[in-house]
Amino acid sequence: MIKELTKSIREYKKTSIATPLLVSLEVVMECIIPFIIAMLVNEIKNGSDLGVIVKYGLILIVMAGLSLLFGALAGSTCATASCGLAKNLRKDIFHSIQNYSFENIDKFLTSSLVTRITTDVTNVQNAYMMIIRVAIRAPLMLVFAFVMAFVMGGKMAWIFVVVIPILAVGLSVVIYKTVPLFRKVFKKYDNLNSSIQENIKGMRVVKSYVREDYEEKKFDRAAADVCADFTRAERILAWNGPLMQFCIYAVMAFVLTFGSYTIITSRGLELDVGQFSALLTYSFMMLSSLMMLSMVFVMITMASESGKRIVEILTEKSNIVNPENPVFEVADGSIVFDNVNFKYSEKAERMALSNINLNIKSGETIGIIGGTGSSKSSLIQLIPRLYDATEGVVKVGGVDVRNYDLKTLRDQVAVVLQKNVLFSGTIRENLCWGNKDATDEEIVHACKLAQADEFISQFPHGYNTYIEQGGSNVSGGQKQRLCIARALLKKPKILILDDSTSAVDTKTDAGIRKAMREYIPETTKIIIAQRTASVEDADRILVMDGGTIQAIGTHKQLLAENDIYREIYISQNKAGDSSENK
Repeated sequence: MIKELTKSIREYKKTSIATPLLVSLEVVMECIIPFIIAMLVNEIKNGSDLGVIVKYGLILIVMAGLSLLFGALAGSTCATASCGLAKNLRKDIFHSIQNYSFENIDKFLTSSLVTRITTDVTNVQNAYMMIIRVAIRAPLMLVFAFVMAFVMGGKMAWIFVVVIPILAVGLSVVIYKTVPLFRKVFKKYDNLNSSIQENIKGMRVVKSYVREDYEEKKFDRAAADVCADFTRAERILAWNGPLMQFCIYAVMAFVLTFGSYTIITSRGLELDVGQFSALLTYSFMMLSSLMMLSMVFVMITMASESGKRIVEILTEKSNIVNPENPVFEVADGSIVFDNVNFKYSEKAERMALSNINLNIKSGETIGIIGGTGSSKSSLIQLIPRLYDATEGVVKVGGVDVRNYDLKTLRDQVAVVLQKNVLFSGTIRENLCWGNKDATDEEIVHACKLAQADEFISQFPHGYNTYIEQGGSNVSGGQKQRLCIARALLKKPKILILDDSTSAVDTKTDAGIRKAMREYIPETTKIIIAQRTASVEDADRILVMDGGTIQAIGTHKQLLAENDIYREIYISQNKAGDSSENK
């Protein structure tokens, strides 16, 4: 885990190294100051003149100034290094997610990914800040102060040797008890964020069913559950404070009692006032160092679980990668499925697709129809390698899709998925996702083909109209047409519309199909639809059921020969869809 996390330090190595060095110099200055003060006290006791006192005073001022300077520089480099690590971690996590296949993404909840890139990274950032500064300062301070305490106080310094094992045992018990609780609470954090995400996405449904009270109670239960686990962990961690205070006061009581006794009984021969004051100062230094170390342990305890969760994302490797010698050109839009079987994961009990054999010529229009769960979307997702076939071969342009450069293949296969997504930005910026170099003429042409230009022109700002996050300020039909236009701008050899006209009226749907038939005849078009009217003029129609192709034919052939297709057609006619009766 540590090895993987430290890879993200990169350009912040210098500040990460400089911080411990500066902290070391700060500690040296701080540890010498009590020794100088002890010498000054003895000089004053011996009746030295003002010149000697001024000399010691100047030395103390210089050393205090250097300590302050080194401390300030250490704080600056520490902040730069820790914030830089957090920035790089978030960047690396995001880049890792971008390279995931759909199968990889399916392993993680969206809310869990968000928690890891925010809360978990922040925990690791705070721990790293403590490690390169406090975790260096505290042990050095402890060692230096311990040595100086022996120099100044002799055998009385052994009290610290007794205290340290007590603290070590106490901290070990605290860590042992809290780690499982933090592991559990982070998983509950994921569930809490998932609940929030689900509620916000489904806000319209929540309000339409007046379920606000139910959702609030559900959230309160989840929040209370997280709070309860955190409280249990914090209660255990809280023992750290009393344990430290007990050790501090026990040591101080011992030093004050036996130190004073030694000075009085030996009349300053074994321990004088200057040594005693230095010993007290070093006692505070050692005990404050132990306190800081305990804080470091607490932070590392929390961050260790966060680090493991981050490393899970960084080490997750996509199962869809470029081959060693990829093909960089797609010859045409022909598609072949050769004995293809597919399931979403190795643990799945049944195949989502079984015995798929299909040959589509370049430029053909293929309709796909079938009931919910018939694996229509699963079929088309194998074409641009969003998933890989479990068995068999999928070919595009006569080449196995696994032999293509991924970018090359996906640039030539435009998919308008069932869930239409628009991003925050103008309509023009969203459309340019299809082709970042598209001209205004190409953008308008694509929108006319997608039957989108008419409603865009009615907006006050036209193509510069701002789209809110998720396209919440446009209707479902408008969103679908914008997504189709975006796909057309790619000028692909294969265009796949996965139920992408379900929210438009039949007249607009017919207009989209006519435009594609006339203006992009060489592009292979695959249309998944619920309405038979959307596919009845296709060159061939696939009827799917239970993950298999039940029948292939034209609208007339299937109407005459296939029971599934005929039932769908008749049920839609009975529903009164006049366009389907033509």
